Amino acid sequence: MKRSLKEIAEFLGARLVGSATVELSGMASLRSATPSDLVFVEEEKKLAEAVTSAAGAVLAGPFAADHAANKPILVVENPRLAFARAASLLVPSGAKAAGIHATAVIHPSARIAATVCVEARVVVEENAVIGERVRLGAGSVIGAGVVIGDDCGIYPNVTMYPGTKLGQRVIAHAGAVLGGDGFGYVPDPNTGRYEKFPQIGRLEIEDDVEIGANATVDRGALDATIIRRGTKLDNMVHIGHNCDIGEDVVIAAQTGVSGSCTIENRVIVGGQVGIADHVRIESGAILGAQSGIPSKKVIRGKGVVFWGTPARPIRGYLKELAVLARLAKKE
Repeated sequence: MKRSLKEIAEFLGARLVGSATVELSGMASLRSATPSDLVFVEEEKKLAEAVTSAAGAVLAGPFAADHAANKPILVVENPRLAFARAASLLVPSGAKAAGIHATAVIHPSARIAATVCVEARVVVEENAVIGERVRLGAGSVIGAGVVIGDDCGIYPNVTMYPGTKLGQRVIAHAGAVLGGDGFGYVPDPNTGRYEKFPQIGRLEIEDDVEIGANATVDRGALDATIIRRGTKLDNMVHIGHNCDIGEDVVIAAQTGVSGSCTIENRVIVGGQVGIADHVRIESGAILGAQSGIPSKKVIRGKGVVFWGTPARPIRGYLKELAVLARLAKKE
């Protein structure tokens, strides 16, 4: 769908320099742009390249406000953020027409809104509730009593165990497993064998959460695992049982979070981080890639980067590495 620059500028709250009648239908990099695409630049040194590119218009920061060019410019405070927001106007959502595929298996007690798209071989079990404009991708399994809010996108082969509840606009990518049993066992000192601790809790995922491909989020053992509003999990992330993940948390790929951890709001977790059980990561902390957090540790420091195993503030860690390097040279 084509959108006029006037419409895009109003949507973004941008100042438009140049023609408002130009129409765009896509987004691209400077290298691959066509006359129907929007591009963005964050640095003034890139502006000349942007205005001479094939793009139809440029998103740029305040540095472009007085720039004389024969190409329209949308001036905003944060070009990257505005570019991301413009995607809702210019990039097709991938929404599919409502309807239930002939091969889907829907329990008679399930409640499915008329606007839902149910693709091939989907299974929806008893008493599940599916909200408006939800897409259930091919091969997905929605367990008994699962609740999915409006405008969620469930990609192929996602499995949701009973006791899982999703808010609105949640995205679960292919292969994700939501609400599976936690890893909890009790050893018998007499036999050396392990007895499975009950895994009968819930998984609650709030609005605007995105779950990456092949990620796994376990239900609570007796209570709930909670993923709060706006959090984003990358591919192959594992969240253990009884965890409480705060709002706007970002967790990169291959990170493992053990049971009963609390990660507070706006924490950033790099790739391949290992977090042991009963850890608390306080608001705004940043865990560098491959960091390790021991059991029951508390990490605090808004905006502070932690690195290493056990993780500590990166400045101290780098000093330790430098000392070790000097000692190694003396031998």
